[in-house]
Amino acid sequence: MKKSRGRAGRRRRRKHLEGFMDGVNCSHKLEYIKLKKWLKDRGFEDSNLRPAEFWDTGRGLMTTKALQVRDLIISLPEKCLLTTDTVLSSCLGEYIMKWKPPVSPLIALCTFLIAEKHAGEKSVWKPYLDVLPKAYTCPVCMEHDVVSLLPEPLRKKAQEQRTTVHELYTSSKAFFSSLQPLFAENTETIFNYSALEWAWCTINTRTIYMKHSQRKCFSFEPDVYALAPYLDLLNHSPNVQVKAAFNERRRSYEIWTNSQCKKYEEVFICYGPHDNQKLLLEYGFVAVDNPHSSVYVSSDTLLKYFPPLDKQRHAKISILKDHGFLENLTFGWDGPSWRLLTALKLLSLGADEFTCWRRTLLGDVISARNEQQTLSVTEKICHFLIEETQHVLLQISQLKRNKENLKNQLALVEALRLEDLKILEKSAKILCNMNVST
Repeated sequence: MKKSRGRAGRRRRRKHLEGFMDGVNCSHKLEYIKLKKWLKDRGFEDSNLRPAEFWDTGRGLMTTKALQVRDLIISLPEKCLLTTDTVLSSCLGEYIMKWKPPVSPLIALCTFLIAEKHAGEKSVWKPYLDVLPKAYTCPVCMEHDVVSLLPEPLRKKAQEQRTTVHELYTSSKAFFSSLQPLFAENTETIFNYSALEWAWCTINTRTIYMKHSQRKCFSFEPDVYALAPYLDLLNHSPNVQVKAAFNERRRSYEIWTNSQCKKYEEVFICYGPHDNQKLLLEYGFVAVDNPHSSVYVSSDTLLKYFPPLDKQRHAKISILKDHGFLENLTFGWDGPSWRLLTALKLLSLGADEFTCWRRTLLGDVISARNEQQTLSVTEKICHFLIEETQHVLLQISQLKRNKENLKNQLALVEALRLEDLKILEKSAKILCNMNVST
């Protein structure tokens, strides 16, 4: 008896440890029970996926059986998807159809989410709304102090994103007011800026791509969004491959895996070959050891190391600009990109070599001096970016101590900058070896 109890105890302990290592099953939580029942009523058959909390990725889905290549991960019936069709068949439909100029599919979905959230218990979509994030970590939601710590190209895009959402809000105010007959409360308090920001982030970070035919009641912006309850709990990994599409015959959105996954492990999908700046901007997270990540070199940093008195400087900048060589200049895990080196080679051309600029853009070696100067400047830029990144990381650690309320936002920027530092340090080693061989 004792022996079997010991074995059972060991089994329980092993099961507990496995659960701790992989993820903590959250199926028993009321919000997930309600969501699963709601989905089942709409034709969703329970798969091998369970909601779970993972120490590195947070909330996600784990599999209760090993997945093989070409296995179906999930099949979500059309009735479970939230699209513009859903919006048009709601009480908002008649207001959208008569509004001129027509609203965009994006605004229609945002309006629906805000209205349903406001409806609370009365909303048919409540079980889904209850599991949506209450707040988002995209740069559009970040405090100014945190945005200023982002790398320059991302900081610029974050500001553009914020402007987009502000303009969307301002241009939609009149439409929101037209919905007043549907609400007892003033529409200005329901459809305020923070409500729109939350709805916009929900759509931007969670929708799957699903093309709908163009309809007259909407503006010409593409109608390609669908919110997919439960399916949207699947997290991203750059190291997996999946096939995802709407199955017209079965009228369901399906995801098939092209990678293996062990029992009780987190199931990942891939949102695309995005670098960390894109992942943070669009989805509000950073992937560790992301093979697609790179550190961008701004044109200001690029030109800092070339004499302003160079008579051909202006002509060189014009050539780089005309041929698209002032953007997407990067350091990656395999060192400086070909584009970065080509831009630096052209800027390093001597007065007697300038006529060879076309050959430079084709990748030809112009002279040993040109090659050596290019490597030397590349190293200087790399070390400058290392120092700049270390300085920002120091600022972040100080802010984390002083601003408790910004801890989550700062942790994300820190993760991004630490990844940048790893890439730059690896590039510095590669450049050092290149210099030795030259």
